[in-house]
Amino acid sequence: MAFNQAQFKDIIAEFTIDTERLHQIAATFRQDLQLGLRDVTQSSMRMLKSYVGLPSGNEKGEYLALDFGGTNIRVFKFRLDGGGKYAIIKRVGRPLIVPGEYDYICKDATAEQMFDFIAELIDEAIDGDHTTKYYLGHTFSFPSTQTNLYDARLIIWTKEFATQGVEGQVANDLLVEALKRRGAGNVEPVAVLNDTVAVLLSAAYKTPDTFIGSIYATGHNTCYLEPTIHDPKGVGSGGMILNLECGNFSKIVPNRFDREYDEGSEKPGEQRFEKMVSGRYMGELLGMAIAELLGEKGKQYGLTSVDMSMMILDDSPNLQRATDILMAKVGRELDYVDVAKVRELAATIVIRSARLVAASFVALVWQRAGSGKIQQQHVAVDGSVYEKMPLAKENITRAMSELLGEDAAKVDTILDNGGSGLGAAIAAAMAQK
Repeated sequence: MAFNQAQFKDIIAEFTIDTERLHQIAATFRQDLQLGLRDVTQSSMRMLKSYVGLPSGNEKGEYLALDFGGTNIRVFKFRLDGGGKYAIIKRVGRPLIVPGEYDYICKDATAEQMFDFIAELIDEAIDGDHTTKYYLGHTFSFPSTQTNLYDARLIIWTKEFATQGVEGQVANDLLVEALKRRGAGNVEPVAVLNDTVAVLLSAAYKTPDTFIGSIYATGHNTCYLEPTIHDPKGVGSGGMILNLECGNFSKIVPNRFDREYDEGSEKPGEQRFEKMVSGRYMGELLGMAIAELLGEKGKQYGLTSVDMSMMILDDSPNLQRATDILMAKVGRELDYVDVAKVRELAATIVIRSARLVAASFVALVWQRAGSGKIQQQHVAVDGSVYEKMPLAKENITRAMSELLGEDAAKVDTILDNGGSGLGAAIAAAMAQK
């Protein structure tokens, strides 16, 4: 069958953002941000304080980093050499669940069991050395309330975690108790931070003039250094890093596919921006559009962002790889013309995502500049969509140029891989100053 051309054009238009609308979105994002700075209850973003500013880049010494962002726990021993230089001395990693062996994230598991397991990994990272003093930074990527750099209290588990006795507790307190039980009381947790904040610290340590950090992957979030917020007990310079939790930004007009997806999701009304831009949802949106074109509205095909990437990269004359993916997922063989249309639609969805993310970055550049001039700076980004998805990075650059005009030459994006570990070690170093 051939797709209805008018219907196809209409769907493409739904996912297309012109320059004028891009400006409106960036301005709305900044307005929501400013509302949150005055009164956080007025913003759709959570605007969480991190209690840390930027590193000097000259932090030195050996520090431990715990990266606890999902089921795979990683512990690092870093040597910071100053001047943005560092080395990984030891790396230990293990999952919190191995089917048939153990499961520390199920509802029958206890906080003690989970944190004893983590303390065991930390002990392995220090080779059982129970005499040397070690300071540890902790990337803890779950919804938490934080009142200082040490104290993050878990509000609620996400990501399928259900371990008893952790919600409502300070994660580092549980870790300290477990380390003492292990005889490793010489390890002192001193800093806890969100993974997005860790990315910014990691990038700023290596590359001066980096003030914005973002994760653009399965999920999406951004943080930035807000120069007007100062904490007398805070560490670092230039103000305070705010973790926006901007995946929840909702003051943006969704298209009909966004609305339909949100209404049918597990948490309607939440993470509206993330549902429009992140890797987890792109394939779903593409599948919804294909279902409409095939007269199967409501049918789900299980398309992923990886499928989209492979289809976009297929530049063969007969689009065989894209045809095979659609055959496997959609369950019918589409002719070449329709496969080419699906490929165009996939590209359009990725480009929209990149343009929306770029608008949020530019809003933060404007916010930091205030009424002054935009300074030379970098935006650090970690994540599979930014790194691997075709069309993502170049369309962020293009959209930022549209919004910033002549100032676009002053702002670029840089990849920061593995910032969760390094950023935690840097936070530990900063906490010791």
